Amino acid sequence: MDRLKLKAVLGSHPHVKAVKGGELRSDLFDLDFVEYTPTNTAFKPMVREQAFDVCEMAIVTYLMAKAHGKPLVLLPATMLGRFQHAYALTNPAHGALGPSDLEGKRVGIRSFTTTTGAWIRGILANDYGVDLDKIRWITFEDPHVAEYVDTTERAPKGKKILQMLLDGELDAVLGETSDSPKLKPLFPDPAAEAAKWYARRGVVPVNHLVVVTEKLARSRPDVVAGVYDLLKRNKDQAAPAVSPDFIPFGVEANRKPLELIVDYAFQQALIPRRYAVEELFDETTRGLN
Repeated sequence: MDRLKLKAVLGSHPHVKAVKGGELRSDLFDLDFVEYTPTNTAFKPMVREQAFDVCEMAIVTYLMAKAHGKPLVLLPATMLGRFQHAYALTNPAHGALGPSDLEGKRVGIRSFTTTTGAWIRGILANDYGVDLDKIRWITFEDPHVAEYVDTTERAPKGKKILQMLLDGELDAVLGETSDSPKLKPLFPDPAAEAAKWYARRGVVPVNHLVVVTEKLARSRPDVVAGVYDLLKRNKDQAAPAVSPDFIPFGVEANRKPLELIVDYAFQQALIPRRYAVEELFDETTRGLN
């Protein structure tokens, strides 16, 4: 078999540093890394054109891509997991707001389909009883999946999300952080809220995993398994085993967060039905642990 050269996009995470730097390599293939900053700017060309062989991808983008028949295959290799409560902001100068107070308010988000947005909306709806349909959503970018019909209100051209919050043109924003002393977390104590949420749910929200093209998965399942193995070796080297695990690898380790984000994405009409976890993978990747 010829040694393959695979075009790849992965963020600059500590647990992929040895793979990206070439210290960890495979006998089957070479990874030719293309840098995208921020990494999420690679998701659109991967979904729309399958521009890379291997690509980090937000899980909600993948779920929506699957719903629209995009030829991508998921690997159970988490690149980014985090608690989401710190990624929602308000401006107290324009009125005190908590998570239960967003109905009837203007809430900005980069794109309605972002994974952080889906996680936080799921928390608002399921833990705080917020009716998401009663929020006036203001967005700034198109979804990565072109077929999704975005019915949100688009921010005026040239407007910046955090500046709109500072100026009182938005009441809250999701998916952002800021050093501005004028802006405060929507959840009064995000760390405490996250700890309570984890105690109840037993889940660390996963944001980004890895996908490969269906073409690669069908033609060289051995290479796809090799990509996973390489990434897992790097994770095992770089990240000591801790609980909770913010970068879980394997189908079983990712089962609970995947079940929950599927549930939230379905509730929010981002996908047409609830997928079983097994459906998110193919014959090769379904067996990876």
